[in-house]
Amino acid sequence: MTPPILLTGGTGTLGRLVTPLLRRAGHDVRVLSRHDHADGDGVEYVTGDLATGAGVERAVAGVQTVVHCAGGPKGDGDKARALVRAAVPAGVRHLVYISVAGADRLPVVSRADRAMFGYYAEKAAGEQAVAESGIPWTTLRATQFHELSLLTVRTLAKLPVVPVMSGFRFQPVDAAEVAARLAELALGDPAGLVPDLGGPRVYTMAELVRGYLRAAGKRRLTLPVRVPGRAARAMRDGANLAPDQAVGQRTWEDFLASRVGDAPDPAVR
Repeated sequence: MTPPILLTGGTGTLGRLVTPLLRRAGHDVRVLSRHDHADGDGVEYVTGDLATGAGVERAVAGVQTVVHCAGGPKGDGDKARALVRAAVPAGVRHLVYISVAGADRLPVVSRADRAMFGYYAEKAAGEQAVAESGIPWTTLRATQFHELSLLTVRTLAKLPVVPVMSGFRFQPVDAAEVAARLAELALGDPAGLVPDLGGPRVYTMAELVRGYLRAAGKRRLTLPVRVPGRAARAMRDGANLAPDQAVGQRTWEDFLASRVGDAPDPAVR
């Protein structure tokens, strides 16, 4: 009997898209979740929390491949280390990790840098924990998901004047395309650090904001803001981009048409 593939963060933006792909490939899936869910259709849920370590040993028991999608703005390094501590004695043979383009290029050193760009430092810490685990591993770095870009501009557009970080550029990518690549990597042999996966086009932050405002039927003034610090300078230099790996297909405009488009936007008041 083939052991299940463990998926952390299986109910999140990315993980929920990976699960059906692994199932269609004929694999049972075990999902580590902080909340209770009913098992079904080849998917087993284990309640646990990487932040505390609760339930993690049970989740990795009998598993050979782990796809680590659980993440957030804080604590990614600690979560990766908690997963590794349980996965090593369990005999896991392949650990697949999703990181972010630029994790190795943004110098997040000051307190101010960490407040704005700490996510990159946490992803770098997660990468290190995986690479030093002794478990054969694969890490994929992706550019920013459309969903995160939408959350950011939607939140900013609630203000009467939208602050726009001058010189910042982004390369939003479709989460489903990243999920497909992750599933492919999980079903293959450990490959170490694989090429980044970037969206099809690079946008200035102002372009992302204007695109959202048009799709949502909103009018706002924008205000350029220059962010100080070494990490912000690296962002202006494109450290978060992967222009040579612009292999994604779905554009920001396509995404907005499906998620905002002519439908009422909850941010419009």
